[in-house]
Amino acid sequence: MKTLLTGGTVVSMDPAVGDLDRGDVLIEDGVIVAVAERIDAHDAEVIDATDRIVMPGFVDNHRHSWQTAFRGVGADWTFPEWALAMHGTVKPHYQPEDVYVGTLLGRLEALHSGVTTMLDWYHVAQTPEHEDAAVAALRDVPGRSIFCLGAGWATADSVDTAVRRVRSELTDGGLVTMAWGLRGPEDTSMDTLARELKLAAELGLRTSLHTLSDGTQRPVADLNEHGLLRDTTTYVHANGISDEELRMLADAGSSISISPDVELKMGFGWPMTGRALAAGLRPTLSVDDVPSAGGDMFSTLRTAFAVQRGLDGGLNSRDLLAFTTIDAAASCGLDARTGSLTPGKDADIILLRADDITVLPVTDPAATIVSHGHPGLVDTVLVAGRVVKRDGALVGVDLPTLKERLTASRDRVAAAAGVRLDRTWRPQPASK
Repeated sequence: MKTLLTGGTVVSMDPAVGDLDRGDVLIEDGVIVAVAERIDAHDAEVIDATDRIVMPGFVDNHRHSWQTAFRGVGADWTFPEWALAMHGTVKPHYQPEDVYVGTLLGRLEALHSGVTTMLDWYHVAQTPEHEDAAVAALRDVPGRSIFCLGAGWATADSVDTAVRRVRSELTDGGLVTMAWGLRGPEDTSMDTLARELKLAAELGLRTSLHTLSDGTQRPVADLNEHGLLRDTTTYVHANGISDEELRMLADAGSSISISPDVELKMGFGWPMTGRALAAGLRPTLSVDDVPSAGGDMFSTLRTAFAVQRGLDGGLNSRDLLAFTTIDAAASCGLDARTGSLTPGKDADIILLRADDITVLPVTDPAATIVSHGHPGLVDTVLVAGRVVKRDGALVGVDLPTLKERLTASRDRVAAAAGVRLDRTWRPQPASK
């Protein structure tokens, strides 16, 4: 099976390959075999990429897609309100079907907007059936996905058994793989973290961990003191972490995932993009959750870019593209397979419309993507060489039926939780 993408503007994100004002990409058996100005492949299926930007698909390394049914309800919420609403109010009423349909639509949304690889940070943590529903949803979407199994919110319960069980079913090499979502040092003991990191290493799992600091805590320094920093761990948010601690992460080879829209709206503090770079870290970007923020990487790119430029004038558009492609792939341990248009890598590729009225004329493709990009530009998506979106529409997706299922899920959960789905709903702590 050969596919030839021909005549596009190629943004490879690989310095050895470079960019091409007019170029071709040849794919064979799902793998990129050549990138050049002209490629002759008469026996290949041809996809005309004229007036398209051809680039690696986005990589989102931190998203809680089980919450998709409650899209937009928390746009005005603080972090405590979000936590109370999603974890304290509605999550206890989630059935496996609710997890399945939320995860399915959330992953399809990401794929639709050009996210070919996504780490799904799962913290519903109720029953094995809930976990299986999330995995089944990811398997039913033709994207590259990482099921990041985490413990429930603010619980000391062990998830070792669940991790072992799911790991036995999700091995490396397929489109759906596994990671472990750890509790941070603010939420559990060092002994628990040490045990879980040891088990993760035994099982060959990368880990992801949420952490914050108000300037008085030193969570990364505490981990470092206990010898618990790893080059296989991604630290999510990290707002307020000191420069010294950021250098500790860089020295350990760890990665950092920044969710600028959620962090700013929920009061976490300034995104750490510039400070992470100064400390020697390659930042990555993620959406986080759609009750609070948009679900596409274009808006995430734009926020991160504008904020950091406003803070210190640093960064350029090429930096931002790296954060959401090759750097994010490396944070997931997948940079040998995806993240750039490099011969030998899997063909995870998106074609963006360069003839759309919102972006034409395109002078600098990277600047156009970061400053003007939006999901409406995503014309074609390939994952491992398979076309999963063509001419602006996902292939083989019955969206009207899925919309009915998602809406029914939201309405059922809301009714069971006793909440009104209107602009007046704000979660309130239970009275003592």
